[in-house]
Amino acid sequence: MPETSGPTAIDIEAWVCPAPLRDAPNILMGHGGGGAMSAELIEHLFLPAFGSAADAAMGDSAVLRVGSERLAFSTDSYVVKPLFFPGGSIGDLAVNGTVNDLAMAGAQPMALSTAFILEEGTALAELARVAHAVGTAALAAGVRLVTGDTKVVDSGHGDGVYINTAGIGLVDQRADIRPERARPGDVVIVSGDIGVHGVAVMSCREGLEFSTAVASDSAPLHGLVAAMINTGADIHTLRDPTRGGVGATLNEIAKAAGVGISLIERSIPIPGDVRDACGLLGLDPLYVANEGKLIAFVAPEDADRVLAAMHAHPHGGGAAIIGDCGAEHPGMVVARTALGGTRVVDLPIGEQLPRIC
Repeated sequence: MPETSGPTAIDIEAWVCPAPLRDAPNILMGHGGGGAMSAELIEHLFLPAFGSAADAAMGDSAVLRVGSERLAFSTDSYVVKPLFFPGGSIGDLAVNGTVNDLAMAGAQPMALSTAFILEEGTALAELARVAHAVGTAALAAGVRLVTGDTKVVDSGHGDGVYINTAGIGLVDQRADIRPERARPGDVVIVSGDIGVHGVAVMSCREGLEFSTAVASDSAPLHGLVAAMINTGADIHTLRDPTRGGVGATLNEIAKAAGVGISLIERSIPIPGDVRDACGLLGLDPLYVANEGKLIAFVAPEDADRVLAAMHAHPHGGGAAIIGDCGAEHPGMVVARTALGGTRVVDLPIGEQLPRIC
């Protein structure tokens, strides 16, 4: 450094924090990441603004009683960039994501709405590819597309195509599946390899190449859930670990149920390519999004038959027990490392990989 003859003035206001400030006056990318910033936005802005009109839970889906039946209802928006990536597109994400939110309540999806927000200048051929993907995914999932809407925004004020889908489904009468039902003693099961979707999108977006192609795991999971329910097991909690990945999802469940969750790191199925990509990008695979995986909490006496049913299903062949619940450290998630230590798996502030769903 050059020598100076006197003290140098330091402009503290010019410093830049690498993480978003939690008291920022404007919306940041992290507010849409499914982490702590998203939770704070809901708790401190939306719920107070909605007042008594809002359900305090405001989860990924809601269960509504209609006569003797229970209907699951969910909505989600998709802004993934790019529109097409290895293993999928914004079109099948929009269908599978909402189908899976319904399935996590133990529901058989019945019908979806589709709303398209289009940027002026988007090629009709590209929109047709997206719409075809929506239709193909709906047929594969066995759901009807029953209503919709289309809006166009000025050129430069969108990214080609954004999609919102809402869905309804009929909840299985045998199921009572809620985050609050996780309890000490429960076994934590994941249905297969994690982190695949987020890495697939990033590899396409950033032009990264790996030894083998990493493709999104986007898939409808209601058939897998039905197979699990059919075992007769009392499934306490189901969640699909999308934004924020397994880490954020488990933190939300731990907080909702007031339990502590302990993971065994070596038991978590992480493909080599995902692990390598995360190492290259400085990411933790536990926080990378998934679009075709679920996490289940079941009593230990039910774990073997639930696992067997999952292994027999195409979307559960890689299912594994990755941890358990306890009364210690309620509301927290910890991981036992291969070296015998323990680390806290905290709720992320924002999102490691923005715009991946």
